[in-house]
Amino acid sequence: MRLLDRLKRRASAEDPGAGHEPRYTPGARMYCIGDIHGRADLLGELHDKILADARDYEGERHILYLGDYIDRGAESKQVIDLLLDEPLPGFESVFLKGNHEQAMLDFMEHPESVAGWLGFGGRETLASYGVGVSYFPLMKELPELARSLAAHLPDAHLAFLRDGLDCWRGGDYYFVHAGIRPGVALDEQHVEDQLWIRDDFLHSDADHGAVIVHGHTIVPEPELLPNRIGIDTGAFHSGVLTALVLEDTDQRLLQTGPESH
Repeated sequence: MRLLDRLKRRASAEDPGAGHEPRYTPGARMYCIGDIHGRADLLGELHDKILADARDYEGERHILYLGDYIDRGAESKQVIDLLLDEPLPGFESVFLKGNHEQAMLDFMEHPESVAGWLGFGGRETLASYGVGVSYFPLMKELPELARSLAAHLPDAHLAFLRDGLDCWRGGDYYFVHAGIRPGVALDEQHVEDQLWIRDDFLHSDADHGAVIVHGHTIVPEPELLPNRIGIDTGAFHSGVLTALVLEDTDQRLLQTGPESH
């Protein structure tokens, strides 16, 4: 049985009364890409698959990135270069901000308060911009690290990091990096939750008013559930970068790596 068939069967089993099929924006097709985390090689591979997949499609082509472009992988700078310098031709691009982008921005402003960023991917990002850092930098060294990063960061990259959207809506789908706070209207969500939330969102079977498409939490296989779709497949270590393809009521996947479909 194909991966998507297994996922749809699981979703149906968990919500046997679900009758409404969510629809994406009429006349458009969406390619939504999960957390990239410094894997420019996988992003290039997935872009090629998307271009091939969309070659004969005549409607509007949308591509949305769920954030976490940087950290953990070795090519954070190269990922942003690729997104800025080689956008997919004929696509409307939407870029969301992830918690890792926000953490990097916070480190540049308050390095001593956000030193933890170095431990969950910041060292790799600094290296990709040519900024060296010791494994255990002293607290007094952090301001200089932040200044060095600011000096090496191209203006276009800084603008990209700052300008990422918190969320985006298309048809019956709501796209956000981490998730939403259950029980709170979608237009009243807090940015902190949209960037960081996990358990309260992941364990909720509530109807959120839209199907929430998110990354942030790594799963071995994409989760296509009645109220949410999670597509962070841990690309930085698994080699599998996932795109969710939405068109009308159709949901399918494109992936990199040896298990790709």
